[in-house]
Amino acid sequence: MKVPDVSRGLRRAGLLAVLAGALLPGCESRTPPHRFPMTTPPATDAVPPPEASAARPATGEAASAQTAAAAPTVVPASTSMPAPVRSTGRSAFRALPPTTERAGHLHALATRLQAPGGTVEDPCVEPSGTGCERSALTPFFRALDGLREGTSKTPTVVAAFGNSLIAGDRIVDVVRDELSAGFGHAGRGALLVDRMAPYGGRSRTAAVSNGWQPRTLGELRAPPHPFGITGVYHVATENRARGRFKLDGEPRGTLWWKDVKGAGRLVVSVDGSVLARTEPQEDGASRTTSFDLPQGAKWLDVTAEGKGAIVQGVVLQKDAPGIVLDMLGVPSADATLYARLEEDALKAQLQQRDPKLLLFFLGGNESKRLEWKRTDLPTVRQDLATLLRRARAAAPGSACMVVGPMDAVQDGHAKGKPLKQRPFLEAAIQAEREVALAEGCGFFNLYTAMGGAGSLARFQQAGFMHEDLVHPRGQGLDLLGQLVADALLAGWVNEGAVPAPALTTSREDAPVGSGSGQTAEAVP
Repeated sequence: MKVPDVSRGLRRAGLLAVLAGALLPGCESRTPPHRFPMTTPPATDAVPPPEASAARPATGEAASAQTAAAAPTVVPASTSMPAPVRSTGRSAFRALPPTTERAGHLHALATRLQAPGGTVEDPCVEPSGTGCERSALTPFFRALDGLREGTSKTPTVVAAFGNSLIAGDRIVDVVRDELSAGFGHAGRGALLVDRMAPYGGRSRTAAVSNGWQPRTLGELRAPPHPFGITGVYHVATENRARGRFKLDGEPRGTLWWKDVKGAGRLVVSVDGSVLARTEPQEDGASRTTSFDLPQGAKWLDVTAEGKGAIVQGVVLQKDAPGIVLDMLGVPSADATLYARLEEDALKAQLQQRDPKLLLFFLGGNESKRLEWKRTDLPTVRQDLATLLRRARAAAPGSACMVVGPMDAVQDGHAKGKPLKQRPFLEAAIQAEREVALAEGCGFFNLYTAMGGAGSLARFQQAGFMHEDLVHPRGQGLDLLGQLVADALLAGWVNEGAVPAPALTTSREDAPVGSGSGQTAEAVP
């Protein structure tokens, strides 16, 4: 697939300064994931209950006792009042988890910031008589049923693609933790051998690393090699470049690597004992090396024997049922730049991960490039449709959901002057929504969930925006993650309570093509 060159426009040094805060996860404490019995009463938060527009309800035994014959009751995506939960007809176990302590704090914050939350649009993809046999999110919701009922014996994987909004892993940290609190935690999933930049936390990378150069699909100029699903590869810049991962009882692991000419072998070892060595054929292919981990192992090392070896990622997860969320976001990414994913690697790696939900956090960079006149709405539509089709073809058993961009303000705003909304923001959101629904994916409008026009200004006044007025920080990021998690959980509980609308546009009518041919400016 031909990928367009990316036009010059912003200097890399300036971008690093802008991104310094956006990719620094882990600055504040988080409530650790936990499981709870289904009959546990609602948790009591340290914060007084917010208003009815701000929090996810906690449900108890009375709610789960409701019969299937009762009238359907929709659980709001954001409310503080306990609500009865109707039976979906697919699982008698669908009831919202008790609210975690952190979620209670974030719901109170949502009230103060006038962020009402929202619901997921979940179109019907398989009508059945007067009802719907399967909606866009049914595969994920049924996987959650299996975890809740105890019939699932393997992890439920969520693959989250996106831009710098999630690349620091803080928004998806909250989504991961909230899902894990209700359905169990099954490990870390896809990791990187080193960070994407010389700063930031290491929650999704090796604990210690040296001798690696990161390359990402969001760079101004296309790097020399295409990418796997992480959107990142690391090149060994010295002999014995190493990434060391702290193990947590995982029974096996996987190394994704690029077989390039003259790069030499990669060595996988545990606590000083060699487990596997790659055998390069130097044909440029993306390859997989799997290995079993001995019980009680503490440290996993991935070491390059020579310069030029390329690591695309390392997968570590448990065999137990629970949630695994792969963070696959990359700074500067948009649907156009995701054309830099290699087709064979996309298929092989997504098939290995077998996700039950594909999440796409996109639109912020698209709206900025529309403002700069470096792309247009037909291109935005076409490239998003192409990305969704490629990913869904590689993971045909997965559900799919697009999360639209957050509120954004116009470039060139004068200090001390009122902020003006980015002119193409709502047009980009509408384009993404229409393409998502046409392609059989769910859609979540993050812009309206956080409060619509003016919500970024409220975040900024509360101290939750970086100086660039593009990237949230601290609890601002956490709140966005909570809005997404609440909507997913409410969508699971409410599936079928309100008839899912049928697709209004067929996939054949949606834009097609392998790439736009347009240029795109790199934006943090």
